[in-house]
Amino acid sequence: MSNQISKFSRRFFLGIVTAALIVSCNQTQDNLSQSEQQAEAATQSGRVNIYSSRHYNTDDELYDGFTEQTGIKVNLIEGKADELIERIKSEGANSPADILITVDAGRLWRAAQAGIFAPVESEVLEEKIPANLQDPDNQWFGYSKRARVIMYNKDQVDPSQLATYEDLADPKWKGKVIIRSSGNIYNQSLVAGMIEEQGEEATAKWIEGLVANFARPPQGNDTSQIEDVAAGVADLTLANTYYLARYQDNPEVFEKVGIFYPNQDGRGAHVNISGAGVLKNAPNKENAIAFLEYLASPEAQEFFALGNNEYPVVEGTPVNPVVESFGEFEDNTVNVSAYGKNNADAVKIMDRSGWK
Repeated sequence: MSNQISKFSRRFFLGIVTAALIVSCNQTQDNLSQSEQQAEAATQSGRVNIYSSRHYNTDDELYDGFTEQTGIKVNLIEGKADELIERIKSEGANSPADILITVDAGRLWRAAQAGIFAPVESEVLEEKIPANLQDPDNQWFGYSKRARVIMYNKDQVDPSQLATYEDLADPKWKGKVIIRSSGNIYNQSLVAGMIEEQGEEATAKWIEGLVANFARPPQGNDTSQIEDVAAGVADLTLANTYYLARYQDNPEVFEKVGIFYPNQDGRGAHVNISGAGVLKNAPNKENAIAFLEYLASPEAQEFFALGNNEYPVVEGTPVNPVVESFGEFEDNTVNVSAYGKNNADAVKIMDRSGWK
């Protein structure tokens, strides 16, 4: 009987010890799991992952400034806008991307239509970013402006002869206009903006007249148009102002090409944007919103102005002195989301009207 009690005691004791060990192991695992989770949370809280189609090396200073100000590290993936949009879609809920940055409002609109952005509620952004330079549903915000204007050969054209975009269709300019192709998103957005304000019929008529004045078939980029106007290949072109600013140390181009801001007695000069939005599956959403708000800060806005010769969107930000020398102007206040909404119609009209 005593042996049976002894066996029972040993079993009972072993059971208690085993249970205690199991509890201890579980607690250890829980503690490790909590530690891992805390470590992961700390890692997540210290970074923001950006997909960007802005291909300017100077933007590195922008990211460094954000890290210096907040302690949040920027991880950057660069690529073409459409490729990045498709990548985000294919990555789905597992996408590491927090933010998409791209140039042209049409591309931002396209990304919003793909369902990859999340609306952002921010008093900072609403206060600082003009309403016409942001998505009506707060899915993306513009941070810099780029004016697409008339550029002319100073030896061949008196600026008093210039007035509007529409005037470029006047027969007096026959054989004197060069431009890049209709496949260029900047040209597509210019046309889309005209559709928004003038309708398809008037826009098509303008393009037909413009095409009739081409000195050559559309080719090249903005840079080549500016260089060829300087060389006397043609008298006029349409290009973004920051491209000419890059020639400030090249008098053979810079001093021979003038800038004219069209439609100053009407709707104003056409402007496009660089912009960004927070992605729907962003793993670091708070950091992403902090980054968007940083882009509207005085430091970041001044960087856009000085680093890439763009126009800042926040009032009161100083403009690059070279760009400032081009003169002040009134810009169009149509909501830039129209560039995306009307893009398909713009491309059709350009094709039908002979703008290849």
